[in-house]
Amino acid sequence: MFENCKKDVKAVKERDPAARNTLEIVLFYPGLHAVWFHRIARFLWMRNHKLISRLISRISYTLNGVDIHPGALLGSGIFIDHASGVVIGETAIIGNDVTIFQGAAIGGLSSKKGKRHPTIGNGVLIGAGAKVLGPINIGDNAKIGANAVVLRDVKNGDTVVGVH
Repeated sequence: MFENCKKDVKAVKERDPAARNTLEIVLFYPGLHAVWFHRIARFLWMRNHKLISRLISRISYTLNGVDIHPGALLGSGIFIDHASGVVIGETAIIGNDVTIFQGAAIGGLSSKKGKRHPTIGNGVLIGAGAKVLGPINIGDNAKIGANAVVLRDVKNGDTVVGVH
């Protein structure tokens, strides 16, 4: 868990030109805080402490403006820039080195049980306000444009804008 936290800080340093130093990142980046809260909530979720896990998730949402369900699986080096309004659903799987901008939703289209949220590959960039919905796959190093609505699989390295 601590190795992932180090990678998360490194990701902010590498991908945010406004980040000046480690202390500033650790103290003032709500996207980073949301990921760290999620790592704790996920740890408890996987050990069947569902209620406390959901409580930690809700506290994180209140403090950071990011709603990450404790059931979601996040890789390392996740960077949620500006944080506000990001939503990540319960069955979402997000790879390593993913960048997510404000207002993006990685959500579902169904209330049925089972896999209903996207699987995001490594190195993906998800633009501000983008909606990636349903049990789809986003390939490694894909780019999802700002305000795009993605309802179908995206291949490795592809860029999508508008409604896909």
